[in-house]
Amino acid sequence: MPRIVETIITTTDASGEAYIAPLGLIEDGAHWIIAPFKPSRTLENLRAHPFAVASHTDDVRVFAGGVTGRKLWPLTAATTIKGHRLADCVSHWELKIERFIEDEQRPRFACAIVHQETHKVWEGFNRAQAAVLELAVLTTRLNMLPSEKVENELKYLEIAIAKTAGPREEEAWEWLMEKINAWRQARFDKSPEPR
Repeated sequence: MPRIVETIITTTDASGEAYIAPLGLIEDGAHWIIAPFKPSRTLENLRAHPFAVASHTDDVRVFAGGVTGRKLWPLTAATTIKGHRLADCVSHWELKIERFIEDEQRPRFACAIVHQETHKVWEGFNRAQAAVLELAVLTTRLNMLPSEKVENELKYLEIAIAKTAGPREEEAWEWLMEKINAWRQARFDKSPEPR
């Protein structure tokens, strides 16, 4: 299995407008693969402008926000490419697309790091931060996984939140639980009436 780094990808459309999305970058030798699902704004932006910025952040609210529609985070200009990074990030990579592989579901963009910077000391994730990341990924797959798996994963992740979450992690968890609860309600609404 390749190494996957969970990060915040910023892409730019043809007019220069930035768009952020949480994505896992896949290590592939000298390249990092960005593989957005079809259809997506990230995919369209990468086709229009073959550059991206990966912002590595210690604020898990950005990941939770990315999958719950809260995408307005302060950005600043990238250093060497036309693009943007998170203003508050630990470090960032500026990426140039060198190869494109078409796919029916998830096209792949092989990228090279053309510039990287560190902005502050990385202190590492605690268990609650890791739980928020896992739940953020899980919420993007709610309609792909059996409901029992989702509920079991959620029960396990709740332990880390209860034991180690600070205010940021609690806020991110609440955002994600709104999405989980909406998914639960939609499933309930679709279930047949008891006879």
